[in-house]
Amino acid sequence: MLKTKRDFVIKIHLIVSVLIVIPVAFIYGFKPESQFDIHLDTIEELNQFKAILGLYLGFSALWILGIFKSNYLKTALISNIIFMLGLSLGRVLSWLLDGTPTFGYVFGTFAELFLGTYGIWALKAKKSKHQTSTNAQTYK
Repeated sequence: MLKTKRDFVIKIHLIVSVLIVIPVAFIYGFKPESQFDIHLDTIEELNQFKAILGLYLGFSALWILGIFKSNYLKTALISNIIFMLGLSLGRVLSWLLDGTPTFGYVFGTFAELFLGTYGIWALKAKKSKHQTSTNAQTYK
């Protein structure tokens, strides 16, 4: 899991993502109106938000695998980058086309941009760590 400080630095954004995305998944799936100005009236709208719940939980499961199992780490990092940057870019597009959202969504946009960018850095750091250990083994 987190054997070294470097492991922690590479995986911290996955841990943060899981700690945020799982609760948000349940809010979206069961009580979005409790946190957001969203009022679901049709079965289709309820179904859409339950699908978001499942999608968020599925990605969270992959990130948890990446935290605990090194053979899933690269996949977890890439999926987290795509997830976070995809959300944030969609929010930026909405911001430009639809207007400024509430503070929570603005904060979320910047948090997602940060986590996605951090993920890119972590993926590069993981790659350089792998190359360093491979080179060290070559010279033994």
